Amino acid sequence: MFYKKKDLLSAEDSNEPVISIITNDFDNGDCHIDEDLLTDELPILPLRNTVLFPGSSMPIVVAREKSLKLVRALNRKKGKYVGLVCQRDADSEDPELADLYSVGVIGEILRVIELPDDENVTVLFQGKKRFLLTELTQSEPYLKGKYIIKESVPVSKTDTEYKALLDSIRDLMIQMLRLYGDPPKELIQRLKSEAVSSMLVHYCCANLPVSGAEKQALLEVDDDKDRAYRLLVLLNRETQMMEMKLNIQMKTREELNQQQKEYFLQQQIRTIQDELGGNPQQADIDELWKRAETKKWSADVAKAFEKEIHKLERLHPQSPDYSTQFTYLETMLELPWNEYTKDNFNLKHAQKVLDQDHFGLERVKERIIEHLAVLKLKGDLKSPIICLYGPPGVGKTSLGKSIAKALNRKYVRVSFGGLHDESEIRGHRRTYIGAMPGRIIQNIQKAGSSNPVFVLDEIDKIGNDFKGDPSSALLEVLDPEQNFAFHDNYLNVDYDLSKVMFIATANNLSTVSQPLLDRMELINVGGYIIEEKVEIARRHLIPKQMENHGLEKGVIDIPKKTLEKIVENYTRESGVRELDKKIAKIMRKVARKVASDEEYKKTLDIADLHEYLGAVEYTRDQYQGNDYAGVVTGLAWTSVGGEILFIETSLSKGKGGKFTLTGNLGDVMKESAVLALEYIRSHASYLNIDDKVFENWNVHVHVPEGAIPKDGPSAGITMITSLASAFTQRKVKPNLAMTGEITLRGKVLPVGGIREKILAAKRAGIKEIILCKENEKDINEIKPLYLKGLSFHYVTDIKQVIDIALLKEKVKYPLDLTITV
Repeated sequence: MFYKKKDLLSAEDSNEPVISIITNDFDNGDCHIDEDLLTDELPILPLRNTVLFPGSSMPIVVAREKSLKLVRALNRKKGKYVGLVCQRDADSEDPELADLYSVGVIGEILRVIELPDDENVTVLFQGKKRFLLTELTQSEPYLKGKYIIKESVPVSKTDTEYKALLDSIRDLMIQMLRLYGDPPKELIQRLKSEAVSSMLVHYCCANLPVSGAEKQALLEVDDDKDRAYRLLVLLNRETQMMEMKLNIQMKTREELNQQQKEYFLQQQIRTIQDELGGNPQQADIDELWKRAETKKWSADVAKAFEKEIHKLERLHPQSPDYSTQFTYLETMLELPWNEYTKDNFNLKHAQKVLDQDHFGLERVKERIIEHLAVLKLKGDLKSPIICLYGPPGVGKTSLGKSIAKALNRKYVRVSFGGLHDESEIRGHRRTYIGAMPGRIIQNIQKAGSSNPVFVLDEIDKIGNDFKGDPSSALLEVLDPEQNFAFHDNYLNVDYDLSKVMFIATANNLSTVSQPLLDRMELINVGGYIIEEKVEIARRHLIPKQMENHGLEKGVIDIPKKTLEKIVENYTRESGVRELDKKIAKIMRKVARKVASDEEYKKTLDIADLHEYLGAVEYTRDQYQGNDYAGVVTGLAWTSVGGEILFIETSLSKGKGGKFTLTGNLGDVMKESAVLALEYIRSHASYLNIDDKVFENWNVHVHVPEGAIPKDGPSAGITMITSLASAFTQRKVKPNLAMTGEITLRGKVLPVGGIREKILAAKRAGIKEIILCKENEKDINEIKPLYLKGLSFHYVTDIKQVIDIALLKEKVKYPLDLTITV
């Protein structure tokens, strides 16, 4: 406060305490007055909160009209002495005698500075002598008054106490100067000099940072030593106060931690950025607000968004939480809240799209058309949950894309193969590093609408471990009564999934949890017969592969007969995926010939398949006749479609009737074989079998292709027929196959996979099939095209099976099972 320019000038009209200018004048202590220039009356200049001491110089800004007249009048005379008196009330504009302190200082005008553009005048005064104002004799044009000069009581130069007192004042004054800042070295040297001792007290009184009233009290003291003591008290008080303030500031400054320091630095950076064109952080937040205005979300979601964005505004940009919070808000804004695409309810158009993209699958297409019809009539976007199950490669996944195309909806797909973390469905909580929404919300965000066709692929291959059970998390997603308020852990607000059309796909429903199956409408997408595969290849696979290999139309022609041969001898599947690979292999070889300008046949015959596809890879099991007793054709279901299998039974002489099973059979098939043998033993009289045969002949049941695991109950009636044929040596009816489960009482039970088994029987040349009566409903669901050339026998009891399957005629070389005693 002692060195700033604003502190060196004091205004007469100011209410603030005034500090004298730092000057060399106090060095000599010149307080001499030319008494010849003094008169009985002295011009009086009232001051506000300003006290001038003898020997000190002070610039005063004169602003009041009377004061300006006084200064201008004296400036034209030689005797420029003025009585400077402090006002008791600084707010008084026209003070009288009662408004002024009685003791003042006679000051000499050293210089008057009057600038052209400034209405005020700055006057530099030097204090000379103290005086006592007795009365005011003039009020206009300026104040005048009578006075008495007051002399101070001097102190002896030999007074050591006074010398120590001055040293203490000097030390405290220097200490105070240093507390206020870094004072000039010249000033410190002057204060330490002995030459200034005589005027030191007056200088310190003038520059002491106390109120005008306290300075006036010092001025009124007549004894120099007493004034020095009072000054020392004030200096001690102010020095201690200053030290306390500095200590408090230091403690406060030390309490600022690193984060607060960084905050202040960031505030400075923000200010600099604003000067350079704006704050990137604020620009990002403003952009978020702007995007939020266009969203169609509910009031609850809007409230949650505002809460989160206010939290972002309070975060430090360099904080790890800032980027996490910003990413969360962007996720909220990118989701299509209540944004839907318009469904196309043109049923003819939908049927056309489905027929173009997929050959067959009439039941699935019919279900989609029915759903569209309901939506068209009801006007409700609420969608069902469909589960397409069947062998691989039959078009379950691609069917979802065709449905989206027919409905004019967005299409998204997520594969659940190998998924074993519940967080993949419901998302991670934001407390975790790297948290993100679940796959459901991610794909809704990717789709850009809240009513896409959502394919949940390979739903039967979901696993579970210590991280949770994803299939249980799917229960909420796939329940139409719950998914209108799906809760994602990351999003932490409810999202409506009721308008989404979920289509799940699976190969095997046995691995899907029952509660999940209960929430879906199951539609079986079975395998294709040879004729369908040929048509699919002609309409879809060949044009696609020709385009993929850069071949123009007409470069190669594959006739139907050749395609049938490819299907029979080079593929073994229910779908057409492997067939697609074989066609791609052919197209690669054709592309090479075309690119090399080689000559080749443009029509691919059956004889040319060896050149393009190599040796035959598969040979279909064909019916092998009924020349042998104990050989019966059964029907089986595999993951690649239906197959025929043979049950072979042979008898050999041996005591004890040993029973042997071979062919890599599972527990269920072994149990079926034991049941079949027990049934034959208990009904030996019905089959005209001597009871002693079972004790003297060993039985061996074998299912060929022992390297392939086989299990399931559907071979029960086949085993009974095989054992009955072996023990009776009767022929089995030609071109006959059968499938069905048995009980110990002789009942025939229904089995699954009928469609695939029928197709396998037809491929193998079977003409007649024995089924359980309850499987008749499955036959009625199959298209008549698939059943052409087949006849069915529906049975409920094993005796019916034996009566139908076994002829009275015995085999050409029967075993002699006669037991002689």
